[in-house]
Amino acid sequence: MAGTKLKLTTLESLGEAAECLRILAHPHRLRIVQMLLQGDYTVGELAEACEIPSPMASEHLRLMQRCGFLSSQKEGRKVYYQVAEPHLQDILHCIESRFGVKAAT
Repeated sequence: MAGTKLKLTTLESLGEAAECLRILAHPHRLRIVQMLLQGDYTVGELAEACEIPSPMASEHLRLMQRCGFLSSQKEGRKVYYQVAEPHLQDILHCIESRFGVKAAT
């Protein structure tokens, strides 16, 4: 190992990554990302699927938008959310491979 040049990410970048991973590391946020990888949804639809109040879902969405994970688009009076960070697909794939995925009933 001595003499081998390691390829390392800067600690500053790893700090940013850790903060975004902390934000993602919540069951409701993971469910929201899982849904948004399959389509665009409103706050109400995401809240219902997570079985949480809409204001709580809005807060989760705000945090994930701040990290650059999500974007939103207004259509009339409704706001639809979508995944803005393509690497979320890889992260969710790892999670689903390890912990499983079942079809909603």
